[in-house]
Amino acid sequence: MNAGDLMHYAVLLLYLTGSGGHICGMLTRKERPRLLGGVLTGLGFALQAVSLGMMLADGHALASGEFYISLLSWCLLLVLFILWIRLKLSFLALIATPLAMIMLMGSRGATASNVQLPEALSGLFFGLHIGALFCSIGLLAMASAAGLGYLMLERRIKTKEKLKGAWAAMPSLDSLDRANRTSVSVGFPLYTLGLISGFIWAGFTWHRFFSWDPKEIVAVFIWLLFAFLFHQRIALGWRGRKPAKLAIVVFALCLASILIINFLLKTHHSFA
Repeated sequence: MNAGDLMHYAVLLLYLTGSGGHICGMLTRKERPRLLGGVLTGLGFALQAVSLGMMLADGHALASGEFYISLLSWCLLLVLFILWIRLKLSFLALIATPLAMIMLMGSRGATASNVQLPEALSGLFFGLHIGALFCSIGLLAMASAAGLGYLMLERRIKTKEKLKGAWAAMPSLDSLDRANRTSVSVGFPLYTLGLISGFIWAGFTWHRFFSWDPKEIVAVFIWLLFAFLFHQRIALGWRGRKPAKLAIVVFALCLASILIINFLLKTHHSFA
């Protein structure tokens, strides 16, 4: 077992214990377990950043499926910490930390299967295309988590069920709706930037800006739904259930795109 393996398992352990802290804090309604979960998750986040830097220094990261999946999990937590500090919503950690851990576990599974990205993709406008898209997906995950919390809490309030235990520790409906709005407001421009930079790079690499690749088609479809959600939220002032449901749908499509198209279909973006 080399240093990279040890670091990988250390990050997973920190994320696992961090998830436990978040859950305990939510169930007991005590701040100390929640803060401990945040500290442990933060340590894992920092250690994973070092691990990603080591992979980049190795020189083969941009052609490795493991690196991109690991980076996506890291971007998810980056978004979590920004929203946690800005909106004081530690509730989002209940979704983000376990999901980041699962993604990181999946990245090592990709390595075990000798998953490689095409060499043509190893020279992408990394900061614009991959960075912008991954941060936008992280924001979508948080919008989806806030939306899910909103729907579940609203249902219990409407049915006049008592809010006990973890339910009593949930943020208010207004706080959850604000988290959804913030994530969508920032996430859509980032997704647009990532998509446009990808098409520009495709023009340089394959001499076609759009090649009807399955990944490209799905990405445009997701952009249209995301654009509709962004417009309805910002221009028309959508609130509550509708943006919550649509955010969940858009994020689910992003996950399906990554898990099905990248791994199971042969495309320009295939990990298979």
